[in-house]
Amino acid sequence: QVQLVESGGGLVQAGGSLRLSCAASGRAFSTYAVGWFRQAPGKEREIVAAIRWSGTNTYYTTSVKGRFTISRDGADYTVYLQMNSLKPEDTAIYYCAARKTSLSESGTDYYYWGQGTQVTVSS
Repeated sequence: QVQLVESGGGLVQAGGSLRLSCAASGRAFSTYAVGWFRQAPGKEREIVAAIRWSGTNTYYTTSVKGRFTISRDGADYTVYLQMNSLKPEDTAIYYCAARKTSLSESGTDYYYWGQGTQVTVSS
């Protein structure tokens, strides 16, 4: 069993920054991929970014390229999402999720999910 716990959400003004953390426990993560997803009120869940635990592959959705950076700390089994130049449209609940082996853009391919953390960007 894998447990994921997100933290780091909050309220920030447009143009500001936040760093989300996803702490993993329960299994060795060397063969996993971790994705960050978000869901805004009234909208479908969408992928934001993903990374293979080896760090060899990353993915970003177009709207966050150049503003968000996904990374991982192998020693602590933690995946980070550094979010800069935040916009009001980034407001959502952010979830991290994990799956074995390769990256996927589809949330249905991820087996394990955290409880989510709220990010609110004011204009």
